[in-house]
Amino acid sequence: MNPLVGRPIRVNFAKAAPRAFKALIGFDAAARAGLDPALVELVQIRSSQLNGCAYCLHMHTGDARKAGESDERLHMVGVWREARHFFTEREQAALALAESVTLVARGGVPDEVYAEAAARFSEEELAQLIALMTAINTWNRVALATGKVAGTDERAAA
Repeated sequence: MNPLVGRPIRVNFAKAAPRAFKALIGFDAAARAGLDPALVELVQIRSSQLNGCAYCLHMHTGDARKAGESDERLHMVGVWREARHFFTEREQAALALAESVTLVARGGVPDEVYAEAAARFSEEELAQLIALMTAINTWNRVALATGKVAGTDERAAA
């Protein structure tokens, strides 16, 4: 039993599927390459919010703070449409794309969302953003399926 959350301990993905885990780490690193670290964290935070992944949300808000992101902006990520003045046009386009990619089953990625992102990012950056969004959505699913507990960042142990 996991004493932090009162439910059974689930599989340790990194130990039980080490090749898949290492491949995902490599994909994640490749997806981030060339992107602004602050933008990376904003995208990961928004996707983790939408997926209800407390483990990843805790991890990425902490990473964003360490990278110099303000608490004020972090508090606004979930309501960025109502607080656009906190975010650049590029960040807004990335957040809209992240929402569409994360919630893809609700209607795909609308043409206008894609067009706005394509207008703000180079083709290479756009491809990297899509890879990043794919990576964080995969990490969210792994964390949720394996019962990761917020506040127990295990990256150093991996």
